[in-house]
Amino acid sequence: MDPGLVNDGVKRQLRERQYPAAPMVMRQRWLDLLFLHWRWDPAEVQRTLPPGLTVDTWDGNAWIGVVPFAMRGVRPRFCPSVPGVSHLLELNLRTYVLDRAGRPGVWFYSLDASQPLAVWAARAFFALHYYHARMELSVADGECRFVSCRAGTAQPLRYHYRPEPAHSRNPGHSHEAMPGTLEFFLVERYRLFAFRRGRVLTGRVYHRPYPLTAVETSVWNDGLFALDGFNRPNRPPDHQIYASQVEVSIFAPEAVPG
Repeated sequence: MDPGLVNDGVKRQLRERQYPAAPMVMRQRWLDLLFLHWRWDPAEVQRTLPPGLTVDTWDGNAWIGVVPFAMRGVRPRFCPSVPGVSHLLELNLRTYVLDRAGRPGVWFYSLDASQPLAVWAARAFFALHYYHARMELSVADGECRFVSCRAGTAQPLRYHYRPEPAHSRNPGHSHEAMPGTLEFFLVERYRLFAFRRGRVLTGRVYHRPYPLTAVETSVWNDGLFALDGFNRPNRPPDHQIYASQVEVSIFAPEAVPG
């Protein structure tokens, strides 16, 4: 790590990697994650945030991300997985924020999921903007094909992506995001924020740093922006990366002081 790259923002993100003191309430595994990100006007993003949160920027830009992935083994602590309930798909639209204490995290504009019970539980207990959607993920010949159609909408959103493209300098090799890089700013996030009854809530997640690889995205969709009140970017993502899988612990949410 280059010491010159370790600014205050990087230090804040590195501190968030520590195992939380709050009670752990759930376990799950995330697989086949595609991170697509677009640069965005910070002032526009700030107008969408609740009081108490400030847009986090890289090189003067806000970033909005689209992340499709699979979840497996979703279960409360001390409980086994339940067939038909513990395996689901998710597609979320997100940006990156700081609370009044300067803690970095994720603000979700929406989280579409294929399991109705998971949607209900996340809305009830975590105050997150979950929506039920019809979703499929197939993997064949190294390519992931993800499709999602939110309940009440007619247009499916499709993402076709292939990790470790053949022209990669290190096919089959994964890496951790290096502190001080844009990649680190975008993916190394271990805190989420929500808003309920006039108060900002925060919850922690814990996992090993993502094992990242380059990715080729042959089909992508920016329709999630329009569903969540933004203009479509109408251009390819400014950054894309893939993570194979991580084991994740979820911790109880709590109110942010002030």
